[in-house]
Amino acid sequence: MDFTHSFSRYEALVGQVGQIFTQVSSEFKDEVACKPGCDDCCHALFDLTFVEALYLKSKFDELFTGKVRYEITERASKADRTLAKLKKEAYKRHEAGEDDSAIIDSISKLRVRCPLLGEEGRCLMYEYRPIACRVYGIPTSAAGKGHTCGLSGFNEGKAYPTLNMDLVYNRLYAISKELVRHIDSRFTKMETLLMPLSMVLITDFNNEFLGVEVTE
Repeated sequence: MDFTHSFSRYEALVGQVGQIFTQVSSEFKDEVACKPGCDDCCHALFDLTFVEALYLKSKFDELFTGKVRYEITERASKADRTLAKLKKEAYKRHEAGEDDSAIIDSISKLRVRCPLLGEEGRCLMYEYRPIACRVYGIPTSAAGKGHTCGLSGFNEGKAYPTLNMDLVYNRLYAISKELVRHIDSRFTKMETLLMPLSMVLITDFNNEFLGVEVTE
């Protein structure tokens, strides 16, 4: 299947977000701590939207074969099992009546090593890394809550230019919706799919998974 149009729209969004990061990091050089070898964001927990998942997996399939691919997918399988346990525990806490915001806050502080993080502390797919990785070092907001990297020098309570991630994700969902329509998937809600990066790397996005009928 041809995902060229949707991938081009996604890459355009990546470019726009990258410009924002560059602008903020240039204006606040002392506050933004991002530098080669820093891997704090490579232990953060987040999911990928449908278009991000397909894009990353397509690039992964192009880049890696043999032993290196095997080693990465083994790390991905291990990380995915860890995440499954964390999500199961979160569900139990939710069912027990614990406040959802408290659950999310505690889970967000846990650290799981990204399977794409190389031994030298560098991303093996840096050029194609997800948007969440690209903006981790600058102030962002989502659902009315702000976030900054714990290693940064941004001061709590002080106003800074802040990237609204709700708007970014709205764009990602819109591109994903277009992609689902393009492939004519029977899974009409697949546009809302969210997947951990570890699961993306070990998933076969074949016709059956995508809900696409093969016609001869």
